[in-house]
Amino acid sequence: MIDTTETPLDNTMLDVRNLTVGYRTRKTVVEALRGVSFDLQRGEALGIVGESGCGTSTLGWSVVNFLGANGFIREGSIRFEGEDLVGRSDQELQQLRGNRIAMVFQDPMQSLNPSLRLGEQMREVLTYHQQMSTEEATTRCIQALERVHMPDAAGVLDRYPHQISGGQQQRVVIAMALLNNPSLLIMDEPTTALDVTVEAAVLDLVAELRRTMDTAIIFISHNLGVIARICDRVAVMYAGEVVEQATVQQIFHAPQHPYTQGLIRCVPRLGADKTSSVLYPIPGRVPRPDERPDGCLFSTRCQYVQERCRHELPALRQMPGNAWVRCHFAEEIDPAEWTPPPDAEIAPQTPPPANAERLLCGEHLKKYYRVPGTSLASLFGLGEKKFVKAVDDVSFVVRKGTTLGIVGESGSGKSTLVKSIIGLESIDGGVLEFMGVDVRGDLSKRTLETIRELQMVFQNPDSTMNPAYTVGQQIARPLERFKTVPRGQVRDEVVRLLRAVRLNRTYYDRFPRQLSGGEKQRVGIARALASHPDLVLCDEPVSALDVSVQAAILNLLLEVQHENNTTMIFIAHDLSVVRFIADDVAVMYLGQLVESGPVDAIYAPPHHPYTEALLSAVPVPDPNANSTRVRLEGNAPSAINPPSGCRFHTRCPRRVLMPDGGKRCETEAPMNQDAGDGHVILCHLPLEVLRHLESGVMQAGM
Repeated sequence: MIDTTETPLDNTMLDVRNLTVGYRTRKTVVEALRGVSFDLQRGEALGIVGESGCGTSTLGWSVVNFLGANGFIREGSIRFEGEDLVGRSDQELQQLRGNRIAMVFQDPMQSLNPSLRLGEQMREVLTYHQQMSTEEATTRCIQALERVHMPDAAGVLDRYPHQISGGQQQRVVIAMALLNNPSLLIMDEPTTALDVTVEAAVLDLVAELRRTMDTAIIFISHNLGVIARICDRVAVMYAGEVVEQATVQQIFHAPQHPYTQGLIRCVPRLGADKTSSVLYPIPGRVPRPDERPDGCLFSTRCQYVQERCRHELPALRQMPGNAWVRCHFAEEIDPAEWTPPPDAEIAPQTPPPANAERLLCGEHLKKYYRVPGTSLASLFGLGEKKFVKAVDDVSFVVRKGTTLGIVGESGSGKSTLVKSIIGLESIDGGVLEFMGVDVRGDLSKRTLETIRELQMVFQNPDSTMNPAYTVGQQIARPLERFKTVPRGQVRDEVVRLLRAVRLNRTYYDRFPRQLSGGEKQRVGIARALASHPDLVLCDEPVSALDVSVQAAILNLLLEVQHENNTTMIFIAHDLSVVRFIADDVAVMYLGQLVESGPVDAIYAPPHHPYTEALLSAVPVPDPNANSTRVRLEGNAPSAINPPSGCRFHTRCPRRVLMPDGGKRCETEAPMNQDAGDGHVILCHLPLEVLRHLESGVMQAGM
């Protein structure tokens, strides 16, 4: 709710009015935020959403003036518990940070010092702000870690950050933020890098903190499913301005600004696939702060644009239902009547033929890593040898023109399996055939023809692009290496590939630093397609992208697959994305395939209990979504010493359904059960029991 009065209500924790934030450059001052207003009540959660470059993180940082040397608040006020924070000294703000106002960042390692034990870092928060004794601070730290459900809380204090998992690191950061019982908690993409199961646990924790501590929360995220689950109200930002602010129900069920409507159309639903639905990315990109158009900032990308929009800046005005919208024609826009523009019309994909030939076949694959010993005997090659069983007895088939999706938590073996297929790792056991050729060895043992037919798209394009070479030179390299076209036609072929990924010829001479994240990923796809491969391996290619760019990349991959009959292996931690793009799915846990089969079968009962937990954890972009809560306790066991029997039994919530209460699961390894139509489940529980378990899939997302 936006309150236009100057004095905040008694229950108002934070009141921001007409906030404009600028950054000084060599030539001028660039405004990252312009005229932002909102308030936040005690115990309320406000979601901030928008694409990269819209100012969402800047808004969070500006509350405590964490803007860097060249950033400053140009206009407006920020009243926290009735006191204006603008103009406060660094010392006064330092007393607020970590005390009454706390922040949790996306990467926990940004907040943790790798050279200090976690206990030292946590105790410092209390000794600095409350002059507490070391003994009392230690007790409070243990209590805070127990509050965030950290196993072995006392032992964690003696560890360094690298000695705990990413999910545990984030819990430590949240516990540290809560040590002084802050009135306001600002969370900037706190779950983006986490597995879906860890993300669900963190979101449960946030909801619990709101209930027990009455903490107000600003939650910044590009994941609309997370926003729908956590927040009471949502502020949608575009190019530094709030374009819509309303309750979470209004935002997801009756969005009024064209930009909000566009964001929601970009998100794949858990029950949607490529044969029955289409994603519609928002055309264009967010303008840079120094290139913003006159009039409405969204006018260059809006399907409803009129002449007035190009010249007159709309005001943020109140609509029926108390929503606030920055649009001249919001009353006339009905999202139910929206139709895609002619140049964005995309037909749903047709399913691949059931009798398609086998392109890639793996049987009983194994990849073990030797763990160096720490004893004196190990230096002489004596003693017990230990191995990380990253891939252990995995079998699968990928057919021509299909997409195999691989899902699982971090450490499940997904990336190791793909590295073994691409040749970055050699296979220690089993059979791996590609187009009838044995490819068990590493890359150096493969023929040039095999390398040409197997290409990869990586998660982070920055790590695979040379900043010293232009886009054209980097796409041309595989063309020249594999002699895909005659030398005199290389430039024309590069331009054709750029157009295939929706980039024009001007990108040929640009350097990577001149591209956005989505454009870099398109270049990575163009380079992977340059050799006309039969199989493309995609390792989390959209996990770090905005929802609009993600939709565009998914559509691009589907279009390439349709036109060239390309086969794909697609790794992702977002099960909605996998549901949308895959034909078959393989679920990995601790180096093993616990379930595999056609995508429709995997997402409907019977599930393996691990698959059920993954589906239950998926945040759905619908605040009314109902699901069976299946949460996994603890972390995945060590792959060096996996549990006996069923490897999942130490975390399985369904083992109690066994007649013996799960004793068999502890001692006897399960066998694959055939659920029909190629659907296989590795579990002791009979299929009849698994079929009758209440589904963990969120029904509103189906």
